[in-house]
Amino acid sequence: MRPINRLFAGIIILCVGMKSFVLMGGTTGKIAGRVIDGDTENPLIGANVVVVGTTYGSATDMNGYYNILRLPPGVYSVRTMMMGYVPVEVRQIHVSVDKTSRVDFELSPTVMSGETVSIVAKKPMVQRDLTSTEAVVGADAISKLPVDRIEDVINLQAGVVDGHMRGGRSGEVMYMIDGIPVNDVYSGESAIEVENNSVAELQVISGTFNAEYGQAMSGVVNIVTKEGGDDYHGEFSTYLGDYVSTHSDIFYNIDNINPTYNVQGSLSGPVPFMNKRLKFFASGRYYDSDGYIYGKKVFVPSDHSDWTADDPEDWDIMAQGNAHSFTESLADSLIDNADAVPMNSSQRVTLQSKITLKLTNADIINYEYFLQRNDYCEYVHNFFLNPDGNYKRKRRGYNHRLGWTHVFSSRTFMDLRFSHFYNKYNQYVLEDPYDEDYVTIQRLQDTGANAFTSGGMELWHFNRSTTTSLVKFDLISQVTNTHQFKLGLEARRHELWLHEFIVVTELPDRIPPITTFANNEYTHNPMEFSAFIQDKMEYQDIIVNAGLRFDWFNPDGEIPLDFTDPGDSEKEEVVSKSQLSPRVGIAYPISERGAIHISYGHFFQIPNFDYLYTNPEFDIYPLQSIASSPPHSQLNTVGNANLKPQKTVIYEIGLQQQLTDDVGFDLTVYYKDIRNLLGTEVFKTNEGYRYGRYINRDYANVRGITVALEKRPAMGISATLDYTFQIAMGNASDPNSAFLDQQTDPPKQTEKKMAPLNWDRRHQVNLTLSMGKPGGYNVSVIGQLGTGLPYTPSHQNYQTGVENSARKPTVYNVDLYAYKDFKVGIFDMTLFLRAYNLLDRLNEKDVFSDTGRAGYSLAPLYTGGLRPRGLNRLDDYFNRPDFYSSPREVNIGVKFKF
Repeated sequence: MRPINRLFAGIIILCVGMKSFVLMGGTTGKIAGRVIDGDTENPLIGANVVVVGTTYGSATDMNGYYNILRLPPGVYSVRTMMMGYVPVEVRQIHVSVDKTSRVDFELSPTVMSGETVSIVAKKPMVQRDLTSTEAVVGADAISKLPVDRIEDVINLQAGVVDGHMRGGRSGEVMYMIDGIPVNDVYSGESAIEVENNSVAELQVISGTFNAEYGQAMSGVVNIVTKEGGDDYHGEFSTYLGDYVSTHSDIFYNIDNINPTYNVQGSLSGPVPFMNKRLKFFASGRYYDSDGYIYGKKVFVPSDHSDWTADDPEDWDIMAQGNAHSFTESLADSLIDNADAVPMNSSQRVTLQSKITLKLTNADIINYEYFLQRNDYCEYVHNFFLNPDGNYKRKRRGYNHRLGWTHVFSSRTFMDLRFSHFYNKYNQYVLEDPYDEDYVTIQRLQDTGANAFTSGGMELWHFNRSTTTSLVKFDLISQVTNTHQFKLGLEARRHELWLHEFIVVTELPDRIPPITTFANNEYTHNPMEFSAFIQDKMEYQDIIVNAGLRFDWFNPDGEIPLDFTDPGDSEKEEVVSKSQLSPRVGIAYPISERGAIHISYGHFFQIPNFDYLYTNPEFDIYPLQSIASSPPHSQLNTVGNANLKPQKTVIYEIGLQQQLTDDVGFDLTVYYKDIRNLLGTEVFKTNEGYRYGRYINRDYANVRGITVALEKRPAMGISATLDYTFQIAMGNASDPNSAFLDQQTDPPKQTEKKMAPLNWDRRHQVNLTLSMGKPGGYNVSVIGQLGTGLPYTPSHQNYQTGVENSARKPTVYNVDLYAYKDFKVGIFDMTLFLRAYNLLDRLNEKDVFSDTGRAGYSLAPLYTGGLRPRGLNRLDDYFNRPDFYSSPREVNIGVKFKF
């Protein structure tokens, strides 16, 4: 057995054998407080404090204090009782993940039997134990917003720009479901998608984060899913939608009816005949959309046209197997009468189930299962007239989870969990590489510049999968009323498999030999282990979160010893790496309505594993052409299994202040210093061929300020408003920048100087507004405004300004959700209308680098009026629907609940 496998097996045995496992961090919160005599203000010893409708509870100690741990996020009622005193019940207590909800009681002597004092609590606007920037969004808030996916809610939080948290690169965020990491280590993306109706609470940590969280440099997204309760609850919803836009000149076929279909539902409750010891939650969704970008099926991949003649009258055209001689009117007729084909469609299915078995009051077993599949296309402009030649993309994934919770006492409990997930991605035009419909690569090269392809197809097959097995346990113990300790261990074993190759119809076997760059395959089994210890100290005037984290990583890879001949060089196995990360956060309440927090931490993350294993045979290709480049890597770049962890040091200070009974204010200032970012160094082989190797060479820094206002629900109105000012600077936005500079003629010397990063949005404003009352008409609106992202100006492929020195136009967007509730028998029925991009705004995501706009380029002015060597006119080619955000989309639907 290999050493790393023995280590992994030993960790599992250790986890099973230990008796001090406790609940995994990041899934529950607690209620704590003090019970005193209302007349004498003396502590009441032994008073019973229970969470109504649950088995959670505690008794007060010698000083009248109590702690109720491991409460799932939600809204609760808490009752305290003691012989000789009037029971008191406090309702509407909000509990959030990793936070303490404080509830104090003053009991009065009994006047008459059966009397109970009932109090309605208000959720505090100031979270006294908040030691870093964090946003918590509950299920009720999500259900009232015009959002369709969890990523929409994440992008509403201050400091988040299109998935980039506080200026970090993509892939620097840890995604967790019920406290378990679900990142696909190959790409850094979340491998599992949770639908909105399954979410109990969403926690977005964009500042520093505690020692229990690792392998992230920019933030943590933790999704806590719903569980089954004592009563049956169900929900079913469906809607039809379509894009309703006036911009048919940009979005072809947008004015025709192309409906989107959506069906989803959930059911939860106790399993019959199990005395409410076995409970379940299940949900599912089916979504089918053709998208908003269409192509025209003028050509099919097998068509072969001849555009080589200088005189267009001598061009020979083949369109769907029919031969034609070129004329202007023929070209217009073929394009105008072509069938519309969706080019950014998506068909998605997700399923989730959770079963919870209560063996005893001290032992709980739970099992979760996630399943998802997504078939989709991404628009590629060159295939606008030949859409069948573009890639088809498929994602498949599942996740099994098994957990065991054991409660030792009201102050200490344990949880041991196992997780196994599988994520597969396939990309090709035809699934079978030996399919006779594959055509020669020459068909892609028939047309000239500024012309859509008139035949041909993508020829690469890209297939990969990630399998991750995880064992995780944490210890949470309320050692004293002021100290809550967490101790955690986690081990993960990954299997990364990849096979990419190009179909060459001229070869007898169609697939090039594995020894060439055109055919790559690998299987790697990297391992990770981590441990942390953390102490949450809650005093009357100060709260401190202090922790230390240890991470160990074995990449299961090798590197060449001779970089002038990497393919044939001797290889050296890479040794494992480890590091320690200190974290500290302090919250200092300055009044009943205000608190200051200060936090500092070191955060490490191994780069996405794709960069460790790229080009596993270290093959260097002598020529470079787009047609022979694999779809997910840069030609002539090689991976580096010896990459160091990327490192971020974060400093943060913030203020929370309650302004009125219903309005709160939050101000945060932060700074991030980022080192060892992924980049490339360029080598030259003995034959003179350049290639790039990934190394830790780049750096960046981010500084910013966020201001947030929240008005909680009152008089039927609630709102949030936040503003972010941020400067994100670095020496490279793309890890491949240094290598790409060497591909110019003559090669450009890469200068390590600071420039705005591609996602450097200086000003961002987010607004949410909800109005209405239960049972009546309700409206919620999301408004977003952001200044333009940077781009590098150029003219005729020559850079005319320094990197990212110009700005794209400002973007803004308004989304609307309007609904009306009805009572129909036992069902609560909701009719709703949802409109995305309500104003049908043309937000420019990408621009032509010579004008800084998406709508026009100067390039046509330098063609001398010549028609492109293809069927399209020049202006048609420079119409880029993919440069804009999606046009207005309207959904109309109905929802039933019981």
